[in-house]
Amino acid sequence: MTDNRWRNTSIDDLTYTLRQLCQRNRDGSFATQADRQRSLTLAARQLREAGFRQMCTSSLRGKHVNVLLQRWQAEGLSIGTLKNRLSHLRWWAEKVGKAGILPADNSRLGIPERHTVTQENKAKELDGLDRITDPYVRMSLRLQAAFGLHREESIKFQPSIADQGDHIAIKGSWAKGGRERTIPVTTREQRAVLDEAIRLAGTGSLIPANKSYIQQRQVYDGQCKAAGLSNMHGLRHRYAQMRYEALTGWKAPKAGGPHAAQLDLFQRERDRDARQIISRELGHERIAVTAVYLGV
Repeated sequence: MTDNRWRNTSIDDLTYTLRQLCQRNRDGSFATQADRQRSLTLAARQLREAGFRQMCTSSLRGKHVNVLLQRWQAEGLSIGTLKNRLSHLRWWAEKVGKAGILPADNSRLGIPERHTVTQENKAKELDGLDRITDPYVRMSLRLQAAFGLHREESIKFQPSIADQGDHIAIKGSWAKGGRERTIPVTTREQRAVLDEAIRLAGTGSLIPANKSYIQQRQVYDGQCKAAGLSNMHGLRHRYAQMRYEALTGWKAPKAGGPHAAQLDLFQRERDRDARQIISRELGHERIAVTAVYLGV
């Protein structure tokens, strides 16, 4: 039963109990937790607007999911946004012992898989670094280029902890989605970047001692914008394509290499093995995701 002694009376039961659920179950990174709470707070408000005014977390039913999904689809939200919101609803359902309310397969809810892969190559070289004045931001960008890190990971990165000699270890508290992983150190350039990162950060992270993560992320965004650097996610695309060529011996389809239909049986096996490795190094679980970075 909800303890109303500490209750903020300006919020309804569902919003309050969802907030409590999120605070008790801190799965994933801080960014993931914040995104989840925002999404579930929105769901609570939309359920209230739909007439469900006497709910708490344990009240979740299939009809509530259907009402939310119908509204989101009517709003014309992208497939990616729909999937993210449904993943938050699944999290809610799982935490209250009702995981069976939502099918694991989104196609059963009428949401198709995102198989559309554009032919545009989004790989990006790290140009314009001399226009970045903050040394921590410069180093974060170099780490993104060298290891295919997410922005958040490159800012929270603690080089003295991550550096394991022949590989780096990404901690769950740094990683998008909270998934730990390792990335091999295979080039002199990677080793040089790591050594310089350790000299800059010492035993700390690439967040200066006088700043929080949010503050340093704002510095990162501001410096990139001022320097005319956009879509730095393209550094991950470039990393993936470089790794693909190193692992297979030929360029990725998006970089001008052969497409799947042009590969022989032996090459297809190497292609599949390379994609599996790259998927793990980028922090993904599904090999299909590599099509976005490499092409098909």
